[in-house]
Amino acid sequence: MFKKFLVTFLTGFLFIPAVFADNVWVNDLRNLFLSNGAVIYEINMRTFGAQDLNNDGIIDPLDGEESGNFLNAINRLDELQNLGINTIHIMPIMETGKIKALGTAGSLYAASSFNKLNPQLKSEKTALTLEEQAIKFINEAHRRKIRVLIDVPACGSFDLYMQRPELFLKDSSGQPVVPSDWTDVRLLNAGSETNINMDVYNLYQEFVDYVMKLGADGIRADVAQLKPAAFWKKLIDYSRIKDPQFMWLAEASDSWTTSITPAVEYTPYDKLLEAGFDGFYGSYFKMKDWRNASELLNHVKFTNSLRKKFSQPKAVIGSFTTHDELSPVLINGIQYSEMILWLNSTLPVNAYYVDGFQSGDNYIYLWANKHAHSTYTDDDDYFVHRGKLDIFNFSRKPGGKYVNLTREFATATSFKHFISSLTANGVYKELKSTNPEVFAYGLSYNKTTVLVFGNLNFRTYSEAVIKVPGYKDSILTIPVKMDTAPISEDGKFKVNLLPGEIQVLLINDFDLK
Repeated sequence: MFKKFLVTFLTGFLFIPAVFADNVWVNDLRNLFLSNGAVIYEINMRTFGAQDLNNDGIIDPLDGEESGNFLNAINRLDELQNLGINTIHIMPIMETGKIKALGTAGSLYAASSFNKLNPQLKSEKTALTLEEQAIKFINEAHRRKIRVLIDVPACGSFDLYMQRPELFLKDSSGQPVVPSDWTDVRLLNAGSETNINMDVYNLYQEFVDYVMKLGADGIRADVAQLKPAAFWKKLIDYSRIKDPQFMWLAEASDSWTTSITPAVEYTPYDKLLEAGFDGFYGSYFKMKDWRNASELLNHVKFTNSLRKKFSQPKAVIGSFTTHDELSPVLINGIQYSEMILWLNSTLPVNAYYVDGFQSGDNYIYLWANKHAHSTYTDDDDYFVHRGKLDIFNFSRKPGGKYVNLTREFATATSFKHFISSLTANGVYKELKSTNPEVFAYGLSYNKTTVLVFGNLNFRTYSEAVIKVPGYKDSILTIPVKMDTAPISEDGKFKVNLLPGEIQVLLINDFDLK
């Protein structure tokens, strides 16, 4: 039978974040990312530190409430450090458009400038300038060993189009192109593979210069597939001359095969990686639709193979949930969040979460899409994507009610840090399961092995026998995460998993064969 639970098993690997002295920060984000060591936390600075005093979900300055800004965001950095976060992905922080806008504050991705910070992010409780406040936030993140990745929008706002129409792509009637159904933005004309539009390129180069001046460690490129690979190569090469460790993450997927608009040529993910991006999203967000374990395991095999496909190393994020996806608790309940959490912590990927994930926020706003009492744009409604982090209004700080998930989050990220050598250098091996709904895999390195079993059926129990070649009952096996106990016999495990259950085992002095 399987060994008894070791009540104090966590004491061996709990990650205790260190507080570093105020010295010169040396960027290491690219190395961290390429070794699958990043635990990335996406934040909307406008809501991250928001102070909703009356708990109505909307931030109203007339009631003495304060929206999120660079200074009150500092108050949450210790919280992130204690959760094991080592990288922040900040959604766009540049000025947003107010004309033909969505929401009462304007979408974060409707950029009206690429070299001016959003004045909405300024605190009036200090004499520091807005730029000084941004630098202070990034410095405070660095002091806690937290790297900073800043988002660059893919499009420009209608306001920017009115100021600089030469930057934008026009249709046959001379009107700016509206990509997909994004009515608040217009498509920038980045040119082609053989003829880059230098006006747009210079706009993005100014952005790179600006965020580097603020102290950023890398850039996440919004809808990177809308621009030619040659555009990105020139820009990435420029940034690497200034800082070889400056990291680039492409919002791109191997499952996206056509452009969101026929107005521009689609750039596939592999061309973006060849152009210099360090990583991309992959297709892990499709797990909500996967019912067969092979779909998950085949994608892991695919993303893992990319490390050897290119002349330079590449990596991927665990894109199981992003700000474009419904909250996991709305899809398959809190157990889905737990599964995502432990997959991010045990697969050879960089972990990725959205603000509010760790407490199970469902991002349901009671005032959503209703008439607004006041607005800072020409939109009179609280435009919101249901079940997704609000990026359009001055809304509450993200957060849910699942305290146990928060504790689990800290445990899982601690474990990811503890097994960092496995996710960076270990051998990943898919394990045979007798049930197509039950996935099983292992990671081994230097006589340490992690086994992971999971049930993709979120409605009922699933039984399976999982073969682990070379395993003996006499080997010390520590249960890290499980709700039910498997039965072990030499060379195999028998499991009866709860709906959506995931199990994690740590085995000493054993390598997978």
